[in-house]
Amino acid sequence: MASRSFPDSFLWGAATASYQVEGGVHEGGRGESIWDRFSHTPGKVANGDTGDVACDHYHRFREDVALMQDLGLQAYRFSIAWPRLFPTGAGSLNRAGLDFYSRLVDALLEAGIQPVPTLYHWDLPQALQDAGGWPNPDTARRFADYATAAFEGLGDRVARWITLNEPGVVTHLGHYSGEHAPGEHSLEANLSAGHTLLHAHGLAVQRYREICPDGKIGITLSFNPARPATDEDEDHAAAARWDAYANRWFMDPIYKGVYPEEMRQRFGETLPEFSSSQLEAVRSPIDFVGVNYYTHAVVQDDPSDALMGVRSVARPGAPVTAMGWEIVPGAFFELLTWLKDTYHNPVLYITENGAAFPDVVAPDGGVHDPDRIAYLQGHFSAALDAIQAGVDLRGYFVWSLMDNFEWAYGYDRRFGLVYIDYPTSARILKDSAKWYARVIRDNGISG
Repeated sequence: MASRSFPDSFLWGAATASYQVEGGVHEGGRGESIWDRFSHTPGKVANGDTGDVACDHYHRFREDVALMQDLGLQAYRFSIAWPRLFPTGAGSLNRAGLDFYSRLVDALLEAGIQPVPTLYHWDLPQALQDAGGWPNPDTARRFADYATAAFEGLGDRVARWITLNEPGVVTHLGHYSGEHAPGEHSLEANLSAGHTLLHAHGLAVQRYREICPDGKIGITLSFNPARPATDEDEDHAAAARWDAYANRWFMDPIYKGVYPEEMRQRFGETLPEFSSSQLEAVRSPIDFVGVNYYTHAVVQDDPSDALMGVRSVARPGAPVTAMGWEIVPGAFFELLTWLKDTYHNPVLYITENGAAFPDVVAPDGGVHDPDRIAYLQGHFSAALDAIQAGVDLRGYFVWSLMDNFEWAYGYDRRFGLVYIDYPTSARILKDSAKWYARVIRDNGISG
């Protein structure tokens, strides 16, 4: 039995994203996304990997729902591929694309699993990218139209929605560093994309209130708590700048109606201004914040850095995952209590938390991943500590349900509770999946 229990109503789930698991990129009338184009561009993704097949979830979703049911999952966070519903991002709805998600939702509900769709997890229709992408203000209106079709088609059975996944990653990796699709390298595009994404989120919330007044809607943001590398004033100031950029860029406009002052000082007129109608949309009340957390950042002042004047430093000997990310459950607790104190204790769900490790199939046919179990145990414990400190945390979605296409890393990184044998698409439950099933059954952890 668990020695530390979560609240009775706590929601346990796992998460995936469309391009990372679905495959079937040319089926059902789906259009091209920016990740189709990017992954097929030589040199952009490790080993030349693409999401053309991925985990074949498009064809095997019923098998995957059965796995979820066996594990006792209470909710499944997935994302809808915008190019499945609108192959060119706008125009007429592709009914076959919507029907796929309708079948998935029905299968989940039949299994007693709550569907929690994310409207945008990075697969922008390529046609909209060709028209300017997220830096183009019109993309927000196209997103609102797409969201409306999703709400109208699925809202009778889906009670909880997420507008965007990690817009800060979309902007920084997609438009500044160029590591992700569409591969741009522009500060102005970075900031303009963030502005449009915020407007898109707000417009979608407004549409949702009109169509599904009794449902719940929120946004998922990535958080990377910043700690100064030393006690020097310069490093404390650097940590504050990184905090503004990595943790408050999207929270502050939604909850306070302004961009962080550190960003305004750093970027001046390059940082866009909200019109009154944009701000009204952005400030539309949301029902929860989805928290994606993996690690923290230890930063130093670095005047040579053109972005925020900081650089990250590694702590020698600190435990890390296969991504090189330091394992710091204490920073997770600090993040959750900071959100409570800074934004008037919003309702929170952990929409992603997990770890990549070099998993292999053992001679006995199992996948033994004690490091992942230890990682999750530590973070579940930190989440419980946060709840006991008054944080309004209501659920936890482990990333990821299954190994998948890990963006620029291709298939080189495995985050899943379920091992995917990519040549055959066979699914194998890792030890962590079986352990997680016990956590869900007991609604708590030992120790």
